[in-house]
Amino acid sequence: MSTLRRRAVLAGTMAVASPAVLRAEEPLKLVLGFPPGASSDTLTRLVADKMRASLGRTVVVENKPGAVGIVANLAVKAAPPDGNTLLMTPLAAMVAYPHSYSHLDYDPFKDYVPVAELCAFYVALGVGSSVPAKTLAEYARLAKEGGTYANFASAAAGSLPHFFGLMFAKAAGLQLTHVPYKGTANVIQAILSREIPAAVLPVADWGTLVPSGKGRMLAVSSAQRLPQYPDVPTFKESGYDIEGSAWYALFAPARTPQPIVDKLAKAAIDAVRQPDVRQKLEPLGLDVTGLGPTEMAKVLHDDDAKWGPIIEASGFKAD
Repeated sequence: MSTLRRRAVLAGTMAVASPAVLRAEEPLKLVLGFPPGASSDTLTRLVADKMRASLGRTVVVENKPGAVGIVANLAVKAAPPDGNTLLMTPLAAMVAYPHSYSHLDYDPFKDYVPVAELCAFYVALGVGSSVPAKTLAEYARLAKEGGTYANFASAAAGSLPHFFGLMFAKAAGLQLTHVPYKGTANVIQAILSREIPAAVLPVADWGTLVPSGKGRMLAVSSAQRLPQYPDVPTFKESGYDIEGSAWYALFAPARTPQPIVDKLAKAAIDAVRQPDVRQKLEPLGLDVTGLGPTEMAKVLHDDDAKWGPIIEASGFKAD
């Protein structure tokens, strides 16, 4: 075989073995299952901007809202494993949904490769300004009386805030009714219109209500009080043994080559660790973690072991 022929065969073999090289001209897509405006969207756009600079390639954010994030998960599952598509997702879609949906067309452990955990976040139970409760104990007394005070909202059935609400109800000996809404914006509007008295939301999303006095957080799920809200006690300080955090992380389609995963993980972690990004994330209640593929795989396993029994014990099914 001639030298020219051998080079042609080798080039063709490399192209087949390395689809990311073959399609390198395509933009890197960060797919998010929620609409613009939420803290997850802010995080994704900040990361995309920094990755664009560090990788020297086009990076775009693709919002694919629908079915509480499931539409985006399925889109990334079906994407080629070539390093051109990543999923930005919260813990719930990878940990809670598999235990709360009878039929889920993706498996977090088989259909994706962990890339990086970027941020941890906490949730808070809060009330609208019209609710006469300044503490969690006062809200519990109101809820015990029944009526509308016994209703609480979250942005989606089967979400982590939903299960934090159920944990609080159990710890307080309350019969609370969960009212799921389609997205955070709808929960906030329901609080503003006095349609719902209470909600469990990520701390970042309470940030749109608390400064204006239109809502107040009664307790946060962190181990210590948050520096952004030093006057808000933890659930444990309030007398309820509830603590925990969630995360936002990047995943790639299964079978994405590990060298590509490692390169993308480094770029994403470097992005959130930059001081100007941290300064924008901290007011949103997002704590930068920056864990790589191996650590993220362990986090996924550990959180599945932690939350699975809690969700299954609740008896909740989203479908």
